[in-house]
Amino acid sequence: MIRSMGDLFSRIAGRMLPDAFIFALMLVLLTFLLGMIVEGASFIEMAGYFGDGVWGFLVFSMQMVLILVTGSALATSRPVGRLLEGLAARARTPAQAVVLVTLVMMVGCWINWGFGLIVAALLARELHRTVEGIHYPLLVASAYSGFIVWHAGLSASIPLKIAGPDAIMEEFAGGLIVPTSQTIFSWPSLLLTAALMIIVPAVNRLMMPKDRTAPADSGHALRDRSGQAERLETSEGRTERPEASGGRTPAERLEKSTLLSMAIGLLGVTYIALYFMRGGGISFNIVNFIFLTAGIILHRTPINYVRAINRAVRTCGGIILQFPFYAGIMGMMIHSGLAVTLSQLFVGISNERTFPLFTYLSAGIVNFFVPSGGGQWAVQGPIMIPAAHALGVSPATAAMAIAWGDAWTNLVQPFWALPLLAVARLGIRDIMGYTTVVLIFSGIVTALFMLFVF
Repeated sequence: MIRSMGDLFSRIAGRMLPDAFIFALMLVLLTFLLGMIVEGASFIEMAGYFGDGVWGFLVFSMQMVLILVTGSALATSRPVGRLLEGLAARARTPAQAVVLVTLVMMVGCWINWGFGLIVAALLARELHRTVEGIHYPLLVASAYSGFIVWHAGLSASIPLKIAGPDAIMEEFAGGLIVPTSQTIFSWPSLLLTAALMIIVPAVNRLMMPKDRTAPADSGHALRDRSGQAERLETSEGRTERPEASGGRTPAERLEKSTLLSMAIGLLGVTYIALYFMRGGGISFNIVNFIFLTAGIILHRTPINYVRAINRAVRTCGGIILQFPFYAGIMGMMIHSGLAVTLSQLFVGISNERTFPLFTYLSAGIVNFFVPSGGGQWAVQGPIMIPAAHALGVSPATAAMAIAWGDAWTNLVQPFWALPLLAVARLGIRDIMGYTTVVLIFSGIVTALFMLFVF
């Protein structure tokens, strides 16, 4: 049954799902129309909300570009390439590869979601190279499906926000601080994470097609996001052998100077050590800095790193183009009142028992239009926290219901898939059918947890 569902949804996605940029444009128009129809906003007002929001993700977009570029460049170094090869060697069959890449993504994203995205994508490429007969779109979809646990992990936006002073908690919960022991380290959240670490790899494994000789399984020619054929790089093309020091000109000597790279690397390592010694936490900025420093060191010469970065930059087009449109969508959702109306609709039909479930479902819907954990908390927190208090539900439960809902529909929202797809060299239509199946089964499991455990 699961295999049939995967085949069906994959065929539907292949025929009906447009490029991820078209998906974003359609969401823009849908949000625009809903704002006028549901909220009564004028054409001019909605246009203003859209334009004012467009650059709301500018800093975040640059962070994403950097984590993609520096992470990819780091992985093309010879030492990291060997590590990936060693990890990939543990999978000897396509089934093992699917399970391995799913678990690596889930563990990686629980630790830090940005790191997990890049590592899993690179591992998928390595497994595609080394495991014979593998279905590459399903492999990449399996990697992305592991992203579902990120908002219950160490880099989770909402739980980390409310673990310290937070404006929403200050206004609506009397300045209450909710420690992580009640959110990401609570037994319901840990139990749900463990359950999904069993269920999601199993669902991916059961979706494997019987015919492993299909064109999508055996070839290295893969469509990129524009639908054109692009050849997947092999490990031989991933890295360049460090060039010998010395050159014919002073410029060449500097370009090939191992000493220069090591000096900059030492400076970076010193800062990283100081950062953590001073109590700094994991963030996009420090992850990017670690990737940057490690890449410079492991590529050994400045010119090798320049070439690696130049190759990696080619994968960033989707992020640069699409993120401003999603920021505009979020601007329309928030300022028109659409997000508030949707959230209040679910609150109105909730009671003490069903509140976590309906909060989870509402968060999953809002996430299509506000695909940002912090942004979603800003939208739904002021509604859900007072409602939870009125119904006798703990703020921690309300916050985690929003967090899990946000993570759930990421499986069919291209926003977060773009970095992984850029590295994997696939388009959204190649994986969406398979992630839809995972969405269904993980949604059932999580909904039951929200109803009976949280």
